[in-house]
Amino acid sequence: MTGPLRLKAVIQDAGIKQGALAAACGLSRPALNGFINRGVLPLGVPRGAVERAIFDVIKKHGGSTAGLFEVAPPRANAAEPSPPSPEKDQHEEESMLLRKQNLTPAARRHFALTRDPFADPATPEDVFLSNEIRYVREALYQVARRGGFMALIAESGAGKSTLREELIDRIQREEQACIVVQPYVLAMEDNDNAGKTLKALHIAEAIMSAVSPQAKVKSSPQARFEQLHATLRDSSRAGHSHALLIEEAHSLSRATLKHLKRFLEVKDGLRPLLSVILIGQPELLDKLSDSDPTMREVVQRIETISLPALDQDLEPYLKHRFQRSGVALDKVLAADALAALRAKLTPTRGSGTLLYPLAVHNALTGAMNRAADLGVPVVNAQVIQGV
Repeated sequence: MTGPLRLKAVIQDAGIKQGALAAACGLSRPALNGFINRGVLPLGVPRGAVERAIFDVIKKHGGSTAGLFEVAPPRANAAEPSPPSPEKDQHEEESMLLRKQNLTPAARRHFALTRDPFADPATPEDVFLSNEIRYVREALYQVARRGGFMALIAESGAGKSTLREELIDRIQREEQACIVVQPYVLAMEDNDNAGKTLKALHIAEAIMSAVSPQAKVKSSPQARFEQLHATLRDSSRAGHSHALLIEEAHSLSRATLKHLKRFLEVKDGLRPLLSVILIGQPELLDKLSDSDPTMREVVQRIETISLPALDQDLEPYLKHRFQRSGVALDKVLAADALAALRAKLTPTRGSGTLLYPLAVHNALTGAMNRAADLGVPVVNAQVIQGV
């Protein structure tokens, strides 16, 4: 057992009272709890000094100090270790922002939260809609209902899946006669060395399963596509529209992307029988590059739209999230916290902004957990910076 769990166990086994240990370290009890349980300290408190004080108290009580900390406390006359370089700190900070964080029970009690403000939306009212998101939402809906070829491009954690789920929920809620076809993309990759490619035959099977689940699919490719055409035509004449929606589309092979153009050409006279919506990360744009002549049939027909970073919508987004949880934003964040959060999620080097919902959730959840550990009433800039 290593890390906080071992430290806590050693303290308990040695019979050390946390009040006395906190006094020996020059910390408040909440601050000591934060260090023992999560390894965090208030800004400006030297970790080395705290570790040495804990080391001495445990040793005095006869507890086991072997391997207690990653680096053994130095002798009294030893030089302080040199601090990590800012470049290393920044690299570690940026990588930590992507880690999944969960609100602790202590943080929920601390901020009087009866539900997690960052949980996946459970109702349409839970979905935050800025002007940009409203446009994207409506564009997806119109393509699904009336035909077209569209790609929604956004970074991981930007909210693509939420909009996909809301689209399907809206179609069902409004009782639209639209059949949404979603091929399974488990283990899908753009080559068979890394996973399984999604081929035109697989897409045809998914369409038949969604539109005519009782039909026995023909075995030969020619007969299967003839059957597909007839099935879509009959369904369309019965009043249905059909939308093929493929998530993780950046993992589609270029060959399958080109085949999608042929699916769009399945018509009943002039009436298209199928629309296509692709949802993927920016790597999809690389495959849809207009500099690749082999992809010109697709590039010239597909409309691409993007989900932007929260940027100026950061405060409205967080207000909406906490309002849906029954708590006002100013009961959680101090006035200086938003600027600190924005700065933390805007790296000065490397890739662009990280101001997307998932990164915001993880960074702010970590800050709320830390505020609860430290006994700070609300999350302020110092707490944000210390996550």
